[in-house]
Amino acid sequence: MTIAAVVLGGLTTYMTNQLMERSKRKDSLRVRWDEKKLDAYVEYVGSVRSCIYAAVLAYEVTHDLRAMPRTEHELLMDLTEAEGRRALAFERLMMLAGDPVIDAAHAVNSATLAIDWRARRLVEGPLEEWRALHTEIFRAINVFHEVARADLGVTGGFVGDRHTSRGLILPETRTPSPGE
Repeated sequence: MTIAAVVLGGLTTYMTNQLMERSKRKDSLRVRWDEKKLDAYVEYVGSVRSCIYAAVLAYEVTHDLRAMPRTEHELLMDLTEAEGRRALAFERLMMLAGDPVIDAAHAVNSATLAIDWRARRLVEGPLEEWRALHTEIFRAINVFHEVARADLGVTGGFVGDRHTSRGLILPETRTPSPGE
């Protein structure tokens, strides 16, 4: 009886250790993939913001809202490079994310390209529409944040509309000076 109890205790200990090790490995893999996802999501949003910044500079110069020592061509090349980085970051995101995050990223891409096309003068429109495009991109980025946070299991509230409505830092409408 004693030998059977020792053998049963040994088998129970062995099985318990195996289950715990399997659980640790599974948790370790989940954490590793969550870290990779977080890096990909942050890289993607950063590249989107770089595109927006490059587009704003190009737009302001091409529409005579700002004077810069750089040429329009140089600014548009910066925008092209930023768009390339955004496209690569999106591809990385596609490898790691689930459908809700990818769908939110597609909406961000569409809004980013609308700004890009306006900055390149592929699509024309008044400054008010330009401002509306920025409101839309920041709304799309906030939706992306919400979906990415849910995918990563981040708890806590994030009210996107409250952040979107804080306003944008865009130039005022330019009024011609008396000599123009």
